[in-house]
Amino acid sequence: MTHLALTDDLLDAQTLRAVAAADYGGADIGECLATARRVRGTDLDSWHDEWRRTGDAAAALAEDAEAAGNAETARRAHLRACTYYRTAGVMLMGIPVDPRLVEVNGMQTASFRRAAALMDHPPEVLEIPFEDGSLPGYFFRVDDDPRPRATVVAINGYDGTVEELYFWNVAAALERGYNALAFDGPGQGAVLLERRVPIRPDWENVVTPVMDHLLGRDDVDPARVALIGLSLGAHLAPRAASEEHRLAACIADCGAYDMGAAALARLPGPLRSGFEEGGRASVAAVRTMLDGLMKKPTAGWGLRRGLQVHGVEDPVELFQAFRDFSLVGRAERIRCPTWVCNAEGDEISASAPQLVEALTCEKALVTFTAAEGADDHCEAAARQLYHARAFGWLDARAW
Repeated sequence: MTHLALTDDLLDAQTLRAVAAADYGGADIGECLATARRVRGTDLDSWHDEWRRTGDAAAALAEDAEAAGNAETARRAHLRACTYYRTAGVMLMGIPVDPRLVEVNGMQTASFRRAAALMDHPPEVLEIPFEDGSLPGYFFRVDDDPRPRATVVAINGYDGTVEELYFWNVAAALERGYNALAFDGPGQGAVLLERRVPIRPDWENVVTPVMDHLLGRDDVDPARVALIGLSLGAHLAPRAASEEHRLAACIADCGAYDMGAAALARLPGPLRSGFEEGGRASVAAVRTMLDGLMKKPTAGWGLRRGLQVHGVEDPVELFQAFRDFSLVGRAERIRCPTWVCNAEGDEISASAPQLVEALTCEKALVTFTAAEGADDHCEAAARQLYHARAFGWLDARAW
């Protein structure tokens, strides 16, 4: 696994996540490392304060550049501010909702939109009709040519934002001639933090309205739409493709095949069977164990985050909610060509081969390795290599 600046593995991984945005203008490596080194141990208030400080500095630079008429400097500084504000908030996830998290999420959106307005081809800001409301998103075009193009739909991860998707997949798609649509779904970004809508497993019912919107556009080729899922999105994208058959291709970047089984596998062996059977003593023991874990600054972050994302108040409820996030019996329904990857050092994507084995469509599995510097979750230290392989496969499809 890649190590950058911090002794705590989770905070170092979050630093790497910010650094990964540098490939597409979303960070300066030196700014990230200097910020991470100012954080006091595993003090999450310090984490928020230092990253926000760096975001404020980038935003101030952007403001000054805009005032001076230096649009390119302003655009790049706004993009960096977007990443730094998002990074400031991510470690505050949990319940009750921390108002600082909501605030910096709004700031990262504002920074991105100010940057986007300065792009050669500014994206359209969308509100995609969805059930009784809408989903926020962006539609990015390669250029001003209105002809229909192949288009990718980018799906977010567990704690990402639609704006972050620009750095992880959208910019790479645009450089290769694809239009792109990115959005926050239930449990993600602004839909979670501002609209308080938790995640749901039936992602086919989320992607279908997005496809309805997309296929109503004259600049989208309806026969060439691909879904790209990042992190948790690599579970949600195949789930959507199992029922949404208007897709021409699906890419799953480091997701889990069966989240319920993966969560249970983390329980100590003697407790696992009793917990699965609902034994009162076992359930109580697991609750006590998880309650203690949640109090730890970084070791408990995944649980605290899960409570907020899933809209539950108890870690046992969270484990039960994971059971609905499974591709068992669903992967076989996917019809479109599907490309799946995992990373050698990433526990989250360890079950990717199970997904590929279950697929009956055209399929491919790629494992990224430590020898390539690509063994982190979602190949965070090697996104250029990831994009070369994923888009190389997509480019070769017989659309």
